[in-house]
Amino acid sequence: MNKIILSGQTQDEFEILAEKLNVSKFRARQIHNWIYLKSVKTIDEMTDLSKDFREKLSEIAEVSDVEITTKQISQDGTIKYLIKYPDGNCVETVLMRFDNRANLTACVSSQIGCAINCAFCATGKRGFIRNLTTSEIVEQVLTIQRDTGLRVTNVVFMGQGEPLLNLGNVLPALKIFNENFQIGARRITISTSGVIPQINKLAELDMQSTLALSLHAPVSEIRKQIMPIENKYPLPELKKALKNYIDKTGRRITIEYLLIKDLTDTLDMAKQTSIFLRDLKCNINLIPYNPIDKNDFQKPSNNSVMRFKSILEHSGKKVTIRLERGADIDAACGQLAGK
Repeated sequence: MNKIILSGQTQDEFEILAEKLNVSKFRARQIHNWIYLKSVKTIDEMTDLSKDFREKLSEIAEVSDVEITTKQISQDGTIKYLIKYPDGNCVETVLMRFDNRANLTACVSSQIGCAINCAFCATGKRGFIRNLTTSEIVEQVLTIQRDTGLRVTNVVFMGQGEPLLNLGNVLPALKIFNENFQIGARRITISTSGVIPQINKLAELDMQSTLALSLHAPVSEIRKQIMPIENKYPLPELKKALKNYIDKTGRRITIEYLLIKDLTDTLDMAKQTSIFLRDLKCNINLIPYNPIDKNDFQKPSNNSVMRFKSILEHSGKKVTIRLERGADIDAACGQLAGK
C-alpha cells in the first residue's frame, strides 16, 4: 500500500485523515502545525500526539517521500538543493539569505526542465520533462525548512520551468504557502516569460501576490534572439496583457531585465526600455548576466549596469539591481540545470 504523504496536504485533507483514524479535528490541526510550522522529518517527532496514535498514523502515512541528492553551500550563504522525487526525476531549489535582512527567500521550481528554451538559461537546455505537482512544489520549501531548521519568509517562482504553463498546480501551491506556511501573499512572486493567455487569466483572479515579467529586451528582434517565446507572444500583445492585468488588479508588476554585454545592456536598449515601460505601473529589477556553459554571452561591466539603471530612473521608475547570490555553485539566475 502506498502511504499518504503528509507534506503538501491541506487542512481539509488533514481533517479527512483524522476522520479516517477516528480522532478529532484538533489532531488534524496538530499534524498540520508539525508539518508546516515545525518542519518535522518524521511522525515520531510529533511529540504532543500519543505514541499509539503516532504508530497508527505511521502505518498509513509518512512525512515526505523526497530526498536531497545534493546540497551545495555558496560562499555568500546561498544553499542549493537537488531534490529527487519518487519517479527518479530531480529538480533544484535555492535558499537565499541577504546580509542584514531577516528575509529567507526560497526560489522554487514549477517544472522539471522547461519548454521556453531561453538562450541565456541553463534549464531550457534540458527541454521540458514534466510539470511538478502542487505537493512537489510545496515539498521544496519543506525540504529547506526541515534541513536548515529555519522558516522561509518569501517564495519566488523563479526556479526551473515556466510557472504560468503549470498554473493548475502553482496556484494551489501558492495558497498553501499563504495559508499553511503563513507566508504573506505579497511575499510571494510568480515570474513569467510572457504567456499572454495565463497573464489574462491571472488578471481575473483576486491575487495579492506579485507578478514578475521577464522582459530582457524592449524590441522584438533582440528578444527573439534570446527568448523564442517572442515569436508566439510578441511585445505589443504582451504589453496589452500587462496593462490589462494592472488595470484589473491595481497591482504594480515587476519587470525583470537581463543585462548581457553588448546585446541588452547598450545605451539604445536602455532608452528603448524606458520608452516601452513608460506607461506601465511597474518596478524594474536589473539582472547582470550569469554565465552558463552553452552560449557565448558575457557579463556586463559595472559601468554599463549603472548607466542602464540611471537612464531608467530618469523615467521615474524604481530600479534595483539584483544581488548575485550563489553564482559559485551555479545557483544564480539562469544557472539552474538540475545537474
